[in-house]
Amino acid sequence: MTAMATQMRHFGLVDVLAQRNRDESDLGGEDYKALVCIFLNGGNDGNNSVVPNYTAGYNQYAAARQAQGLAISQASLLPITPPSMGGQVYGLHPALSSIHPLFAQGKMAVVCNVGCLVQPLTRATFISGAPRPYQLFSHPDQVEQARTAISSFKSTTGWGGRTADRTSTLNPGAGIPMVTSISGATLFNIGANTAPLVVTASPTPLNQVLSLTGFGTAADELARQASMNSIRTLDQNYTMIQQASQLTQQAVNASAALSTDPVLTVDFPATSLGNQLKQVAKLLKFRTGLNMHRQIFYVELAGFDNHSSQITPHNNLLKQVGDAVKAFYDETVAQGIASNVTTFTLSDFSRTFNPAGSGSGVGSDHGWGGPAFVIGGAVQGGNFYGRPTSNGTFVPTLVNGGPDDADVRGRFIPSVSVEQYAATLARWYGLAEADIPLVFPNINNFATSNLGFMA
Repeated sequence: MTAMATQMRHFGLVDVLAQRNRDESDLGGEDYKALVCIFLNGGNDGNNSVVPNYTAGYNQYAAARQAQGLAISQASLLPITPPSMGGQVYGLHPALSSIHPLFAQGKMAVVCNVGCLVQPLTRATFISGAPRPYQLFSHPDQVEQARTAISSFKSTTGWGGRTADRTSTLNPGAGIPMVTSISGATLFNIGANTAPLVVTASPTPLNQVLSLTGFGTAADELARQASMNSIRTLDQNYTMIQQASQLTQQAVNASAALSTDPVLTVDFPATSLGNQLKQVAKLLKFRTGLNMHRQIFYVELAGFDNHSSQITPHNNLLKQVGDAVKAFYDETVAQGIASNVTTFTLSDFSRTFNPAGSGSGVGSDHGWGGPAFVIGGAVQGGNFYGRPTSNGTFVPTLVNGGPDDADVRGRFIPSVSVEQYAATLARWYGLAEADIPLVFPNINNFATSNLGFMA
């Protein structure tokens, strides 16, 4: 109840609840869509996540990273051949072996060179002082900007929350908030009229997450419940009291609806991300009982800030991502909603192409643009997406100090803004075209708000 009562701080909830009276028949029966954000906190090294696997490209990569010991051997790369790259072969990090088959199956796409931007930039315009994200390369600021999709000013709302604000009418009579976080009430989840339901990850059983204590079958407990129900009938002519009563009732209903811990078809890895996605998968099974037609989920995996000794930790983190995402995708298939659920990664930034240190202590520093992964049955998978870089492809020129570098260390200037990436996902989710500039206020600075990776 406490988790749901955080909604009360938003006076706009009055309007949201009023909109929920729309008849469900307007939604077209089985209409359901969910977005699942996996935030890779600390700055995932995209240069080692997706690597050129053709001779010239790998040679560029090896020339920058091999001497210090940060390059992945070409023989261990998991080959993929995206049609948009003219037949050139790329490779996924070997730790991503679990999701590697999804690319060939057309269920996973790579969006190249994504990062925080205010407007499109080239090396020349960047050096000349054109507008760029505030506090560029700073962890807390770039994390905030990735979560808000606003890099020109500090925002008090995130793009997940704002998307929920503008799509609330797609969720009439919902039993719980549209946004659920398994990783705390981060800025991504907050809107003007939206705050998340925050639940703990597995192995906490789902029926204990919103369990109401003190309302059993004993005489004193029944009396307590009767008193609570009676109190909530009073002063209904006062707007805030009325809304508080409705929210309390939502909490009671949600607790009753989540009174069992559902059994999943797929075994999830007992890792941080595996346990979070397992809880999301359980919540998906309650979508009909909770009258949910749209849901946004947020999970997070930390540990990507590898300035030193990167090789083993990054390998372990990517394996955790691959194994957990594959289990989650397989569970959506088992539930028959693989085409209704889209999972995507987001990170504060990539890492420098030029390593930091060498040998066993080799790492990388704060970078900028990097690849993101999108997985689901509605994804136009098996391909790379993005906007052209200086060489005309979606992948920047992998040369330190080259035409796509913000300096001399391979901090590659993004060719895709977080706004463009997020707007493509939000449009599929159901965000109206007219609302896209309201959710993403800088989107008109960019040539397109649709990168084409969603069906």
